[in-house]
Amino acid sequence: MNATANAPVVLIAEDDEDIRDLIAWKLEVAGFRTLHAGNGRTAVELAAEHQPDAAVLDITMPVMDGLEVCQNLRSERGTATIPVLMLSARVNESDIESGFGAGADDYLTKPFHPQELLRRLEGLLSASAG
Repeated sequence: MNATANAPVVLIAEDDEDIRDLIAWKLEVAGFRTLHAGNGRTAVELAAEHQPDAAVLDITMPVMDGLEVCQNLRSERGTATIPVLMLSARVNESDIESGFGAGADDYLTKPFHPQELLRRLEGLLSASAG
């Protein structure tokens, strides 16, 4: 991993280990540091403890889904401004609206191209820094 100590930290909350590993690998190669959660409760705990620079949240996860995680992040002062990218196989307009309604800053549907995920995440980080 070639990420430096001051590299942006991205929380990846995804219950599919293969997808989580793919996202982490892509981000780490691009110079990010990553935190990994396989369920929503762990994601909330990691976000509260580490206050990452951004979060990638799957919607369908055990214990607490990504919509609940996003709402939780938005309701806590320490995590309220973390840019959130929803990543989901749910492609209906109502699902996408639910993601934005929960507080997501962007929504990417599965299957996705890892380069597109990276591009959108970098855009969210640029917007939050400015």
